[in-house]
Amino acid sequence: MSEQGYTTATIAALDRVGGWSPIRRTLGIQAFGVNAWTAKEAGATVIQEHDESSGHEELYVVISGHAKFTVAGEEIDAPPGALVFVKDPTLKRAAVATEPGTTILTVGAKAGEAFHAMPWEVNADVLPLFGEERYEEAKQLLLDALEQHVGDGGLLYNLACAEARLGETDAALEHLTEAVAKRPDLGEPAREDADLVSLSDDPRFPG
Repeated sequence: MSEQGYTTATIAALDRVGGWSPIRRTLGIQAFGVNAWTAKEAGATVIQEHDESSGHEELYVVISGHAKFTVAGEEIDAPPGALVFVKDPTLKRAAVATEPGTTILTVGAKAGEAFHAMPWEVNADVLPLFGEERYEEAKQLLLDALEQHVGDGGLLYNLACAEARLGETDAALEHLTEAVAKRPDLGEPAREDADLVSLSDDPRFPG
């Protein structure tokens, strides 16, 4: 936080590979989640399809460009200034850019509870490190995150991937087994994950 008690930034200046602008973390916001996502080309995904297992309500604001949302199977045209509020966290939602340079601001939190940062923010930092084969750095980020998000399946899975790439077979299998126990949906993708190929013939491989 600045000495004046406020901070300024621009969405464009925060833009990272994949179009994510990490507003909440960069500005040190602790009361709610807020990020922006930008698609540079028409037809590109701006908001990946997901639901909110966290229980968060989410507000989407189209800042620029033009998007097409799909919420619970219903298509919604979203020009600049459009607001799409998804109150029910179980509903699947996604958005595709229909014009280049489409930016969507997202704001979310769980009603009636203090906000806690979500593990996916760490995973968003980790994935580019895998692309650059910086597995030791990825491992350390994940270990640090797991101190706050104990037992998170997604973090454990990516930790197993980093350890497998580093040749740390026993640790990788232990964390992969724990990840699949927490998140059974990860079992099938694990069999096809290139990061885990060194473990696939081990009888301890979960699945």
